[in-house]
Amino acid sequence: MGRVTQRVKLTKFTVGGPARARVDTTAAEEPLEIRVDGTPFSVTMRTPGDDFDLVAGFLVSESIIGAAGDLATMRYCAGEDEFGRQTFNVIEAQLAAGVEPPDTDLARHVYTSSSCGICGTASIDAVQRTSRFEIEPDPLRIDLEVLAGLPDALRERQKVFDRTGGVHAAGLFTADGELLCLREDVGRHNAVDKLIGWALREGRLPLDRTVLQVSGRASFELVQKAYLAGIPALAAVSAPSSLAVDLAGSVGMTLVGFSRGTSLNAYTRADRIHADED
Repeated sequence: MGRVTQRVKLTKFTVGGPARARVDTTAAEEPLEIRVDGTPFSVTMRTPGDDFDLVAGFLVSESIIGAAGDLATMRYCAGEDEFGRQTFNVIEAQLAAGVEPPDTDLARHVYTSSSCGICGTASIDAVQRTSRFEIEPDPLRIDLEVLAGLPDALRERQKVFDRTGGVHAAGLFTADGELLCLREDVGRHNAVDKLIGWALREGRLPLDRTVLQVSGRASFELVQKAYLAGIPALAAVSAPSSLAVDLAGSVGMTLVGFSRGTSLNAYTRADRIHADED
């Protein structure tokens, strides 16, 4: 397995002081090729680790699978670097009998890699047509104080970030603030895919009555991934995009942004948030 972190040499400059050579820890970033039933399907840059979760979650996000039984096996394929060491950078996923393999034509590749489609409406319609779960009636209710505390709860458990300062995190929480799973990666989308893949392999989909807390902004792609996993609420420490708000509103997801300290903005389905008023 590739390393999660790598040591690199650098030169540190300080205004008014001497330049100094030092060694720092960086988050590792390596390509991962995903093959489905023997056919190359996608390549993503990721932090090595939890790779099977990443592949499983990616296939959920692409609407190819929706349950653990849809995935027969996963294995690393042979691959070596210039020193003859196994790279662990190619994974073959075999779908279960009866599961339709992905469409690998150019149109689908452009859509799934950019998630922007021809226009916002087309993108939202495409996501809704491929969903296996309905989240609008989800009975999730979460106290404001619990929701506002999730970013700190996430940050406290980011071990790779503590060492590198260079990875995103995604955490899955219950309405009571219990952390069910946390994943880190240089790519925010990979972190979410790793988390969703963990849930699929544990037989937990759909992820009803849960909250997905992410360390960055809330993009259309993250809302899409949460929706396809059956997650009724997504909270981010930074801003959502306009298309993310549109998608969340259309599917009945609670979307929260700028969740920092004691305040946050609810852009959709604020009724799921319980706030005690003086």
